[in-house]
Amino acid sequence: MNEPTVLKTTQDPDPALVQYPCGPKVVIVGGGFAGIAAAKALKGSDADVTLIDRRNHHIFQPLLYQVATAVLAPSDVAAPIRQLAAKQPNVSVVLGEVVGVDLESRTILADCPGVGAKRLGFDYLVIAAGMQSSYFGHNEFAEHASCLKTITDAESIRSKILGAYELAESTEDPSERQRQMTFVLVGAGPTGVELAASIAQMKSTTLRSNFRRIDPAKSSIILLEGGPRVLPSFAEPLSQKVADRLRRLGVQVLTGAMVEHIDAQGVTVGGKRIESGTVLWTAGVAPSPLVKMIGGPTDRAGRAAVGPFMNVPDKEGIFVVGDTASVMQNGRPLPGVAQVAIQQGRYVGRLIASEVRGVKRSRPFHYFDKGNMAVVGKNFAIMESGRIRLAGTIAWFIWAFIHLWFLPQLQNRRRVQNQWLWSYLTGQRGSRLVYEAPRT
Repeated sequence: MNEPTVLKTTQDPDPALVQYPCGPKVVIVGGGFAGIAAAKALKGSDADVTLIDRRNHHIFQPLLYQVATAVLAPSDVAAPIRQLAAKQPNVSVVLGEVVGVDLESRTILADCPGVGAKRLGFDYLVIAAGMQSSYFGHNEFAEHASCLKTITDAESIRSKILGAYELAESTEDPSERQRQMTFVLVGAGPTGVELAASIAQMKSTTLRSNFRRIDPAKSSIILLEGGPRVLPSFAEPLSQKVADRLRRLGVQVLTGAMVEHIDAQGVTVGGKRIESGTVLWTAGVAPSPLVKMIGGPTDRAGRAAVGPFMNVPDKEGIFVVGDTASVMQNGRPLPGVAQVAIQQGRYVGRLIASEVRGVKRSRPFHYFDKGNMAVVGKNFAIMESGRIRLAGTIAWFIWAFIHLWFLPQLQNRRRVQNQWLWSYLTGQRGSRLVYEAPRT
């Protein structure tokens, strides 16, 4: 590999003046698990890497629900993407949203705040843009049912939950008080289950004795699932244990429940009305619009049906990784979880690095399944890895260790560890701020 050249100065060279050879241009769209993994895998290569994202931070998505329920602060689960550029001289970071892709000219068009349209050329393009919330054709639901995808979403949900209790404490109307203390979650996948369990523990432990006119423990938490059971991606025995655990925590689980309408006053399910001041959408996701921009085959969900090398068929140098990619392995689609995204991003980064060196990789992508986990409140989690199935406290400790280990920075790990220990011992939560006064 060529050595970097340093501009001549009269003083010690500034690291910012170190210039790497102008190798093939690699553009990575998305600073999530897959995009960060791809960029890191290109470290030390002669590639000129540009990572573009509309946010300046990477979110540790598995713990975002804890920001939404006041366990953790936003900075605990996020890290600036630009720290990657500080450690990796061949990486540049662009703050912007990709709004167009031209495969003929090998360019992308990005909308950058304060700058406007910016066109970037590429030799290799890696789409790692992730998923966005889907309301299954009912986009009008979005106005009244908050989703959980970003730090902003999490802070908004936290304000809604805590604000609902403030409104319940203030109102003189018993029916309005009950409505404000009724929380409805639509979708019983991992996010819905973890969020429901965390709210349940908040109402029974954290908020106990915080109010004089209401008893938060009497709140109603309703988890709606259109399918026959919660956590359908797990084995049925584990799913049943989770449902039982949720009920013990005070969560009402309704399966086979199809939402028909959502408005400012609540939801309609199966012809029945549920009055609620807080409706949270944890049901569906849709792939990034970039999939349509690059063309190529897609699956029924609209994700890019990639080839064995995570490549878009018949489009040289175009790759899709992470939740936006549809990959079949052993006759089953790979799940949209962090480990899949990390392994795919790392694979594509290494593949491109090899090609830059003039070496063609012949081994197709293969996902190594390290298992699947979900946490359901304090001292209870489930884990499924091959034939190993665990439920209970041991799985909870394994879950806690793994999530601490994979947090993006050392300071994240230390802060989260300290906050978890404090919350575990006291039941209190350290980020109970309502940024905006609740409105009726």
